[in-house]
Amino acid sequence: MRRRDFLTLLGGAAVAWPLDARAQQSPTPSIGFVNAGSSSGLARHVSSFLKGLGEIGFVEGRNIAIEYRWAETQVDKLPALITGLIHRQVGVIAATGTPAALAAKAATTTIPIVFETGGNPIKLGLVDSLNRPSRNVTGVTQANQETAPKRLQLLHELLPATRVFGLLINPTDPALAEADESAVLSAAQTLGVELRVLNASTDRDFEGIFAKLVELKADGLVIGGEQLFTSHVEELAALAVRYAMPAAYQWREFAVAGGLLSYGSDVTDAYRVAGVYTGRILKGDKPSDLPVQQASKVELYINLKTAKALGITVPVRLLGRADEVID
Repeated sequence: MRRRDFLTLLGGAAVAWPLDARAQQSPTPSIGFVNAGSSSGLARHVSSFLKGLGEIGFVEGRNIAIEYRWAETQVDKLPALITGLIHRQVGVIAATGTPAALAAKAATTTIPIVFETGGNPIKLGLVDSLNRPSRNVTGVTQANQETAPKRLQLLHELLPATRVFGLLINPTDPALAEADESAVLSAAQTLGVELRVLNASTDRDFEGIFAKLVELKADGLVIGGEQLFTSHVEELAALAVRYAMPAAYQWREFAVAGGLLSYGSDVTDAYRVAGVYTGRILKGDKPSDLPVQQASKVELYINLKTAKALGITVPVRLLGRADEVID
C-alpha cells in the first residue's frame, strides 16, 4: 500500500471513529434545550415543549434524552452553555427565547436549531425568509412587537385621563428591547401621551423601577417581552400590586398573579410547536424545509379584582373582548 493511500485510509478512520463511538454510546437521540431564564419560571412552557415532542412520538426518558441549560437571566452565559451542548453532540438545539436563539445561531451552522422568539425572526437575523428558512435554523415566533403597542393602547383605554406611561425594557437584550421601545414609542405618539423608558438588567432593579415610576408620576406601565421579565413574572405582578401600578404584560400568568391585564400570543402553544419541529427534525426533516410558524391568536386577560382595587372601571366592551376575566 502506498503511503498516501495509507494516510487517506487512516484519515478516514479518524473521522469515522468518533461517529461510530457516538452511535454506540448514545443510541438514544438527544436534544439540547437552552433558555436565558430559569427552570422554575418556565415549567409550564417546558411541559408544552414535551407535549409537542410527544405528538411526533418522542417521550423524554423513553426514546429521547434532553439536556437542559438555563442561564438564570445571565445572558452572557449563553454562548458557553451552547458550546457545551455542541461538544455533547446533541442532535438538535431547541433555543427558546430571543437571546438563546441568537446565541445558538452564532454558535453553529451545522447542528439544527429550533427557536422560539417573541421578535421578528427576519429582523433579528435568525432566518432570511419565513417560508424558506436558511441553512440549519427554523422555529416559531409570537411576533410580540406587534402586541406591545396594543398593551399601551389597552392601558390608555382603561386610563383615558393618564398622560404619562412607563415602558420597562432590558438593555442586555438589545434586539428585543430596541424593537419594543420603537413600537411602543410610536403608539404613545399616536395616542398623544408621554412615554418614560426605564431599564432593568436584573431582578434586583425591579423595586427601584417601581419607585421611579411613582417619582415620574407615571400612572401606567407596559412591560417589555424580554426573558428577564418572563422569568420573574409573578414578582413583577406583586410589585405592581404593592405600588398600585396599573400594568400590562404579555402572559396570562401576570394577570393571574395580580397584574391588571395581559395581552399577547399563546406562548405555551409556541413551545408546543417548537417541540413538534424538534421532533420532526430528529425524524429526518431539514430545518430549511420547515417554514417558520407564526402565532395566529392573541389573548386578552383582565384581572377585574385588581381593576376594582385600583378604582378602574373596565368598560363592558373590553370585558366582552377578554378571553378570561379574573375576579
